[in-house]
Amino acid sequence: LCGQYDVLIVGAGVAGSALAHALSTITSKLRASPLCIALLECSLAEPDRIVGELLQPTGVAALQKLGLESCLEGIDTIPKHGYCVVQSGRVIHIPYPDGRQGRSFHHGWFIMALRERARRASGVDVVEATVNELIEEPFFADPVTIADGCFSNFRNTVIGKALRESSTRSRFCGVILKSTRLPIPQHSTVGLVKGHGPVLLYQISEHDTRMLVAVKHPVPHVLKGHIFRDVVPQLLASLHVSIHEALDKDHIRCMPNSVLPAIEQGGKYTREGVILHGDAWHMHHPLTGGSMNVALHAIVILSKLLAKVNIRNWDQMSSLLSTWYCCFASTINILSFALYDLFGADGLQNLAVLQTGCFKYFEHGGEYVRGPVSFLAGKVCKIAASPSLLAYHFFAVAFHSICPLMVSPHLWEYPGLAVRDVKVLSTAYVVFGPLLWSEIRWW
Repeated sequence: LCGQYDVLIVGAGVAGSALAHALSTITSKLRASPLCIALLECSLAEPDRIVGELLQPTGVAALQKLGLESCLEGIDTIPKHGYCVVQSGRVIHIPYPDGRQGRSFHHGWFIMALRERARRASGVDVVEATVNELIEEPFFADPVTIADGCFSNFRNTVIGKALRESSTRSRFCGVILKSTRLPIPQHSTVGLVKGHGPVLLYQISEHDTRMLVAVKHPVPHVLKGHIFRDVVPQLLASLHVSIHEALDKDHIRCMPNSVLPAIEQGGKYTREGVILHGDAWHMHHPLTGGSMNVALHAIVILSKLLAKVNIRNWDQMSSLLSTWYCCFASTINILSFALYDLFGADGLQNLAVLQTGCFKYFEHGGEYVRGPVSFLAGKVCKIAASPSLLAYHFFAVAFHSICPLMVSPHLWEYPGLAVRDVKVLSTAYVVFGPLLWSEIRWW
């Protein structure tokens, strides 16, 4: 072990392990030797989680830029070519554009592959240790990067007065289905369940398929009974047997779907010398599998920026951090929660109208599908990182939803229909507006 480290990273998950490897590869005229990095993790045993199993094409591209694409080899990953959305027996195919490909896998297997690459990286020490406080001994480094996940122990300490409270509006409850055939192979399936949240299914290995059921608060006391009674009957009949077998044999595990908009780091309220990263900094709804994609893309940017500054000069680091967070993360966050609100209309009439309009919007195919899915599968550039373009598609769905409402054979019905249209558009604004503001207000 080194006695003095240039960078200390707390948390050896997706963000921490990838960052350690990325920093080990950067070169700079400002340093005579490569960085010496300590990667600390409280347990180096294989983690077992029900999320963090779906990597969108943007995340795969980020892995390639980081030189970590080999972490997807040898762990029984499943190629992903798009989505399949199912509503009342109707199926819509939403392919990724230009033949782009995502991957899905067992979360623990992927993490162990990332840790192994970090362990083999030059100048990186991977240490099993519990970090209780931000102190100088026994490991000293400047800066310290915190990537200890959604239940971060250091978020309050680092962000201080600027901290925004995270909120949890629902949970994903998951089981593994065995030897299940989804409607479209190598596609993630989203089942829309009337009166309840969506159901997400995707294959994570040759014989295992993850099923995540969105459950709003409060979680039903008899969760299996709720899924059997209210959810399963609305899914495709071909899935019923596998779901019943999984629920009978497997314990249902739950994970909170929390939202935490990012806060600008390096300002007067944040702790000097410390950087938050990954879910410790900002969290995304797992419906779109956005967290890993955003974290990996952020590492690509951060490693390039760190090569241009003296990492022990906090004035330079503060300026760097103010430019680090890009609108790609905001776009993914807005997209994930807006889709969740639409797909989980929960019986509300105006949201149900928007949900139906969204389904019909996708049915048109072509650019109606290519545009929205490009946020997950396009190149990370102006197209995939534009909240304004996302707003365009969201309100295009809204107008698409209200047009059928204006078809009436009686003239005197139009004033009432116009009022209803205004209510639907207002609902669209109520869904999208606060999400947009929460993400961009500090830009």
